[in-house]
Amino acid sequence: MLRALFVGGVVDNSELDLDGPRPPLHYPENTGGGAPRYRLRQLGMRDGRIAYAVYGAPDVDKGFVERVADERDYARRFDARPEAVH
Repeated sequence: MLRALFVGGVVDNSELDLDGPRPPLHYPENTGGGAPRYRLRQLGMRDGRIAYAVYGAPDVDKGFVERVADERDYARRFDARPEAVH
């Protein structure tokens, strides 16, 4: 299980647990209505595994998401190394 963390939008600073070894590229995966989805922007790696996934709202750029993730100190909190997702 890994932790999903959200930056921007209506669920800013929210968290939830995700099942599986890899987080989806978008959250939620299937909106059905073409609504904008949060995009995976950063992974926190610990011992070769994903400890957390940071998702950014559709209206924020990746630089903003990285700055907020750094300010919230996710890497230290999860004892992990942040890696940008392209």
